Amino acid sequence: MVQAYILVQTEVGKAAAVASAIAGITGVISAEDVTGPYDVIVRAEADDVDLLGQLVVAQVQGVNGITRTLTCPVVHLPS
Repeated sequence: MVQAYILVQTEVGKAAAVASAIAGITGVISAEDVTGPYDVIVRAEADDVDLLGQLVVAQVQGVNGITRTLTCPVVHLPS
């Protein structure tokens, strides 16, 4: 299982609607609207990195109101 944070920039005034739409996508664990340089932060998971990429490109980026995304895969470093 691969997980990632997806940082999303939206059109002005669209953050809540974008977060709500993304939250309904299969594979999305959470989608929260936030303040700062990004408007929504998403946590998502997929069986492998290819499926994660498909989730981001085919589904998340297709949500109306998104202007840009940045995907940050979670890594597990040894202690």
